[in-house]
Amino acid sequence: MNVREIADLGPDERDALFERDAGIEAVRSDVRDIVDRVSTEGDVAVREFCREFDDVEVGNLDITDEAERAYDAVDDDVREAIDTAADNIREFHERQVPDDWREEFDGRELGRRYRPLDRVGVYAPGGTAAYPSSALMGVIPAKVAGVDHVAVATPPADEINPVTLAAIHAAGADVVYSVGGAQAISALAYGTETVKATQKVVGPGNKWVTAAKAEVRGDVEIDFLAGPSEILVVADESANPSFVAADLVAQAEHDTDASVVAVTDDEATAEAIVEEVERQADGRERADIVAEALDSDASGVFLARSMSEAVLFAEEYAAEHLTIQARDDEELLDRISNAGSVFLGPYTPVAAGDYASGTNHVLPTNGGAKLYGGLSVDTFLRSTTVQRLDREGLDGLASTITTLAEAEGLEAHAESVRRRLDDAGAHDDATGDATGDGDGE
Repeated sequence: MNVREIADLGPDERDALFERDAGIEAVRSDVRDIVDRVSTEGDVAVREFCREFDDVEVGNLDITDEAERAYDAVDDDVREAIDTAADNIREFHERQVPDDWREEFDGRELGRRYRPLDRVGVYAPGGTAAYPSSALMGVIPAKVAGVDHVAVATPPADEINPVTLAAIHAAGADVVYSVGGAQAISALAYGTETVKATQKVVGPGNKWVTAAKAEVRGDVEIDFLAGPSEILVVADESANPSFVAADLVAQAEHDTDASVVAVTDDEATAEAIVEEVERQADGRERADIVAEALDSDASGVFLARSMSEAVLFAEEYAAEHLTIQARDDEELLDRISNAGSVFLGPYTPVAAGDYASGTNHVLPTNGGAKLYGGLSVDTFLRSTTVQRLDREGLDGLASTITTLAEAEGLEAHAESVRRRLDDAGAHDDATGDATGDGDGE
C-alpha cells in the first residue's frame, strides 16, 4: 500500500475504486442450477449440496434445539457479551418502530399504518470466519418489527460454531436450519419438506449467497445485493494515523476482496497511515487475507488537494463504512450524504458498530449507499395508507378528480365520484336532510 494522489488517478484506477461489484456474474449460472434444484427437489437437493460444498453429511436440517443448548453451554463471558450486544441492538431498533397515524385534512381523514411481514429468512454466514454478530443484526430488527416467524440458515459443519448458534438463540429466532450458500437462500425462498418458505430473505454472504438472492428476487423480497466489505476513512492532520490504520487492517481481515481506503489532505498524515498499516498488518492471525486485501487495486491511501476534494471523493465512493477522523467531523458529515454507516471521532472504531453499539452492520456496498440504507426495522414492515372522506370532502375534490380522470380517458372513474354526490343529494332530498327540514314543513 502506498500514497496516491486523487488528481493523478487514471480511468482504470478510478474504476477499481468506484465501480466495485459483488462478483456474482462469474457464478450466476451455477447458482441458477442450485436454486432450480432446491426449489424442485427440496431436502434431497439441500443435503446433496451440503455434501458437495461443505463436505458435511447433514442429518436433521432443523437444529433449533442445538442453538438453545449452545446458548446454555458457551462460556459465561461470551454469553454476557452476546446478551449485552443484543440488548443494545434491540434498544436502538426499537427507536425505529413507526407509529400508525390518522389526521384530518379538510374533510379528508388520511393516515398510514404499519404491519410486519409474517415470515422472514435470515442468512448467518459461516466460511472463513464465524459471524454471530450477523445473526443478531438480522434477527433482532425482524422481531422488533413484529415478524411472527423468523428463520435462520447458517452453513453446516462437523461442529457449527457454538457462539453463532448461541447468538441466533439469543436474538430470538424461531427456527434454525443447518444449510448454507445458494442452497440456503433457495430453501428459504421456496421452502422444502423441512424449511418453511419465507416472504423475504436478508443477510450478508459470499458471492454465491448474493447471486442466489439475485436469482430469487421477484419471487420473494430481499434486502439488497451486498458485496465484499469496505471502509473509507476521511482524515485530516489531527487524525491519529495509528487509529486510522487499525480500522483499515480490521476491515481487511474480512475478505481478500475487501476494499480499504483512506483519504486525507495532509501528506504527512497519509505517509504515516501507510507506515502504520504495514506495521499493524504484520503478524495478524489472518495475515494472508489482510495482505491480499491491502494490495488490491480497490484499496489504498489517497492524498486530496483539499478537504473539499476529499468530501467529493467520499460522496462518489459511497462507502459501506465511513469513518471521519477530523477536527471538524460534524461539518464534514453535513457535506456527505452517501454512506451506509458513519463513525465519528477517534474513539469510534467500525468494530463498535459491527458488534455492540446498537446500530446495524448489514449495510449497502458497491456504492449502494447512494440509493438505499442498511438493514432496519423498516426492512420488515409493510405500510398501508388509509383514508375516509365525508360528503363535503368528496365534493371539494370532485372537480379535480373528474377533470383528471376524463383527461386520462377513464370515464368510469369520474362517474364513481358523480354517482356518489348525485345519489347523496337524492337521498338527502328524500329524507329532508339536504335542507334540514326533517319535520316536513
